[in-house]
Amino acid sequence: EVQLVESGGGLVQPGGSVRLSCVSSAFAFSAWPMSWVRQAPGKEVEWVSYITPDGANMQYADSARGRFTISRDNSKSTLYLQLTNLKTEDTAIYYCAAGIWRQNVLPPASVRGQGTQVTVSS
Repeated sequence: EVQLVESGGGLVQPGGSVRLSCVSSAFAFSAWPMSWVRQAPGKEVEWVSYITPDGANMQYADSARGRFTISRDNSKSTLYLQLTNLKTEDTAIYYCAAGIWRQNVLPPASVRGQGTQVTVSS
């Protein structure tokens, strides 16, 4: 079973930055593409980004492109999401998940972490 633990969320002012981390264990992290999705209160899940196993290719949702950067360190079995120029509408729980999750659905608990809250507010 995949084990993923996100961290790095918190309260950030508009225009600020934060880096999310997702540490994995119990599976072959370096062999899997990885995704970030988010869910804001009262809204549907939104896919944010994914990265290929070797880290060479990344894709972003329109809302994330140009402001967010996904990366990974396979030697540390860790996935990252750098969020910059944050807006209030970026407030959400951010989840990492094993695999490519471009649909706007919450990946099953067996392949995702528990999430980390990012709140953008002045």
